[in-house]
Amino acid sequence: MRAVPQFGERRAGRTYADRPAAFGILERDGQVAVVRIEKPDGAVWVDLPGGGVDPGETPEQGVVREYGEEAGLKVAVREGYALADQFFVNTEGEAWNNRSAFFVLDLVAEDASLKIEEDHTLMWISPLEAIASLRHDSHAWALAAWLRL
Repeated sequence: MRAVPQFGERRAGRTYADRPAAFGILERDGQVAVVRIEKPDGAVWVDLPGGGVDPGETPEQGVVREYGEEAGLKVAVREGYALADQFFVNTEGEAWNNRSAFFVLDLVAEDASLKIEEDHTLMWISPLEAIASLRHDSHAWALAAWLRL
């Protein structure tokens, strides 16, 4: 069995809790969906849409829900294609190890009523621009792996 790649670095003195997560690649006209996140403290990031999987949810259900909440898009999972882990500390100072599943998605419809994450803005950018812009190395790695499919 192939080992799951680990990204990010542990900060000394922190305990990183494992967190199941799911992210998706959605392509349209040669561009991929990403979200620009602007936090009240001024931090700005670019991520693949997705995030933590809620208790009782499958990773597939989690990525579909997160796409709605973050981007206002209804999506369908075509296939899973990669797993990767990422150490990070969120804006509340919580240390996580995202145990992420990555999926190829299909766009079903736009539905602005699903969007609840006001600090997230959907953007469509080229895959190479996304690789250069993504906050998490695991997201850039997963996007590069998708390009090689």
